[in-house]
Amino acid sequence: MRRQTGQAMNIFVTFHSYFKDLAGISQTRIELSEGATLADLLARLYQQHPRLADMERSTLIAVGVEYQNRDYRLQPGDRVALFPPVQGG
Repeated sequence: MRRQTGQAMNIFVTFHSYFKDLAGISQTRIELSEGATLADLLARLYQQHPRLADMERSTLIAVGVEYQNRDYRLQPGDRVALFPPVQGG
């Protein structure tokens, strides 16, 4: 018997600050299986945009307007923002 996989969902990603330069784009749409986490999304992004992986430890991630951990389960249509640490001055 074949195991069914979850439905596909679209996640919209926006890159801020110099993350735009590292990715070479300002935004993208990624298709993931239902139940995917932010960690799954990041793994896919690092495959597509390897220069982002260098910033893995210092990447801030928001879903909507709230920061989330990498184990956050994404929902269809979520809007994810990636940006570097905020610097004051």
